Amino acid sequence: MTIRRAAYRGAGALAAVLSLAIAGTSPAAAADEVNIYSYREPGLIAPLLDAFTKKTGIKTNVVFAKDGLIERAAAEGANSPFDVLLTVDISRLAEAEAKGITQPLNSDKVNANIPANYRDKEGHWVALSQRARVIYVSKGRVKQDSITYEELADPKWKGKICSRSGQASYNVALLASIIAHSGPEKAEAWAKAVKENLARKPAGGDRDQVKGIYSGECDIAIGNTYYMAAMQTSDKPEQREWANSARIVFPNAADRGTHVNISGAVLGKHAPHKDAGVKLIEFLASDEGQQIYAEIVNEYPLKAGIPISERVKSWGTLKADTLPLEDIAKHSAEASAIMDRVGFDAGPGA
Repeated sequence: MTIRRAAYRGAGALAAVLSLAIAGTSPAAAADEVNIYSYREPGLIAPLLDAFTKKTGIKTNVVFAKDGLIERAAAEGANSPFDVLLTVDISRLAEAEAKGITQPLNSDKVNANIPANYRDKEGHWVALSQRARVIYVSKGRVKQDSITYEELADPKWKGKICSRSGQASYNVALLASIIAHSGPEKAEAWAKAVKENLARKPAGGDRDQVKGIYSGECDIAIGNTYYMAAMQTSDKPEQREWANSARIVFPNAADRGTHVNISGAVLGKHAPHKDAGVKLIEFLASDEGQQIYAEIVNEYPLKAGIPISERVKSWGTLKADTLPLEDIAKHSAEASAIMDRVGFDAGPGA
């Protein structure tokens, strides 16, 4: 597996990285490789791609970037080298379809393994795993065992919350779900109140928020479930210490349930290795792929009958919000605009 991380400023720099990473694929090897644009972190997808190559002999070429891959693929048009886009968040899957960079998958294997409510009706995207947006709380300083997202706006948490950027796709999706449930006015009031309860300006990723709990900078933080597993199993001792300082509480367990989102894939509209791309997505939706999502990535598999890992089970029972994925995607642009209006990323007092 070849993985290149795209660190860049602007589309021009990204274009150069992608050209070096994927362009020039040998026609002779076309049937034996698949080109992947990935918003998913390399460490999270490596076990899946390694298993796919071992099973099929198909080489995976991966370009990773936090942003800009959909825009790049749209600009490349018919010359785009990507076969499969792997991404987090339903909004990005919907955006990929809206930008015209997808084609219907039409796979009986995928359709048999992934429930219909986790697939686009016309086959332009498919979800592959599920994660929950939970609250990390300090083991020593927070005694309560239940919480709601709404409670994060309570002044009792003033100066005690850590969060990554309000424009991070995970937080935009969470706010989009609040818009869907409570309307835009209440969602905006919530975002403004949570901003004022922050311990500092939003910064870093979900792991950094748990580090904030460990250091005493904050008492609670917003994060995705699988980051806890990543820290607990990290080869970096400091991350294991961060994880040991916090525990997971599933918000809104007594009412609508915890906000969940997905990882997923699309098949490129102009995929030069279409057959290999289809095989990859079919593998990710198969028993073996879903077991890797569960046991190694520590996400919630979508194929019926595949159990969650013992580690995930130890965190407690997830009662998932049943809000349709399409509703989250529908409100994502509005959620992003709200985060800007309240100045979420400027931090408290700004």
